[in-house]
Amino acid sequence: MVDALVTLVVVLACLGALGVLAAARVVKQYERGVVFRLGRLRSDIRGPGFTMIAPFVDRLQKVNMQIVTMPVPAQEGITRDNVTVRVDAVVYFKVVDAAEALIAVEDYRFAVSQMAQTSLRSIIGKSDLDDLLSNREKLNQGLELMIDSPAVGWGVHIDRVEIKDVSLPETMKRSMARQAEADRERRARVINADAELQASTKLAEAAAQMADTPSALQLRLLQTVMAVAAEKNSTLVLPIPVELLRFLERGQQEIPAAARTEGGAEGGAPAAGPAATPEREAAPARPGQPAQPARQAMPTLTEREPEPHTVER
Repeated sequence: MVDALVTLVVVLACLGALGVLAAARVVKQYERGVVFRLGRLRSDIRGPGFTMIAPFVDRLQKVNMQIVTMPVPAQEGITRDNVTVRVDAVVYFKVVDAAEALIAVEDYRFAVSQMAQTSLRSIIGKSDLDDLLSNREKLNQGLELMIDSPAVGWGVHIDRVEIKDVSLPETMKRSMARQAEADRERRARVINADAELQASTKLAEAAAQMADTPSALQLRLLQTVMAVAAEKNSTLVLPIPVELLRFLERGQQEIPAAARTEGGAEGGAPAAGPAATPEREAAPARPGQPAQPARQAMPTLTEREPEPHTVER
């Protein structure tokens, strides 16, 4: 009798231990436990830690409350300006109501994924190519609103949506490269023309200043010679001012004019006009003076070849 009683106590203790093990549950910090008793939802949501349920009657389901990172597969679509593109994105969401996430939708992860793909294709069709490339913040906000609206009823909150990459056809890439190159070339030409305008303005001011002070031109010439001489050159080219050449040319033209004036004052015949030859006949000799040979007119500066002026160092 005592043996039977001891055996019964041991059996009951084992059954109790098995019942406790079957009823014991541990919920992690980032999880919430939803209890279904005979298929009906219990109102109490189990928090993190150790909890007990009725064995063989209750069923505990754990829901992850962490932020989930879900990549959206690349979607191909046609933009509003008729350009075919492939766009992929990533969705960040989390469960805010564990009970709704289990009851309102069969698989909230799959539902969010499908909603993100359809919303992405819709946003591609409503946007231009320039918006997809440069105005992504606005598109991300619009895409987030489109996904978050139905996800609120599933107990899911869309934290943010980011468009990762926009793939373009090769022909469109080449066209955009040519457009960017042409725009840069246009800006370079405008900058160069503006620089030329400013340089010409400064040069005109410098020329006016030098015209008021002719010695400034000589100082500038000497500075140029010093700058050239500073280099390791064996030959120094000395430029001749244009004013000096014009002065020499005027001097050569005044010599024949003075000779003609002298001949006219002595009673001789005036020289021929423009058709006269460069060589003149000898003037008639005066009584008691020897005859003078014929004088050859000196060629002007434009008729003779320029001689290079070099200084060997």
